[in-house]
Amino acid sequence: MVPKKGETATLVKTVTQGDIEQFAELVGDRNPVHVNPDFAKKTRFGRPIAHGMWGLSLVSAVLGTKLPGPGTIYLSQTVQFKAPVFAGDTLTAKVKVLEVRQDKPIVKLETTCENQKGELILTGESVVLVEDVD
Repeated sequence: MVPKKGETATLVKTVTQGDIEQFAELVGDRNPVHVNPDFAKKTRFGRPIAHGMWGLSLVSAVLGTKLPGPGTIYLSQTVQFKAPVFAGDTLTAKVKVLEVRQDKPIVKLETTCENQKGELILTGESVVLVEDVD
C-alpha cells in the first residue's frame, strides 16, 4: 500500500560490540577502528565505533518492514553521518514520507537516526518503489 505524505515509522535498537563484530564479518569491513580496541583508543573516538552503514541498515529495516513496508525496493539513498555510534548506544531510526508520486508508486522519505541522547547520528533521503504484493 502506498503511504501518505507525513506518515512516519521508527525502529529502536541497541548496538552491541557483538553486533559490530558480526557486521564486520558479514560485509568484510574489518577496519580496526571498529574491531580493535587498542587501535581505536588512538583515534579521535577513543574506543571502537560502529560502522556507519550499521545505523543506515536500521533505516533500511524500517523501510522494508514498517513504512512503506514489505515489498519496498530501494531506488536511492543520500546520507550524511553526523556523529559516531558506540557499543551500548540505543538508536532510533525514523522515516517520514515527504512526497508520493501520482504517476508511479514511488515515494521520497526523510531518513534519520539518533542516539539515546537525542543526538542526530545520520540524516538523509531515500527514494523507494512500493510494490503492491497483495
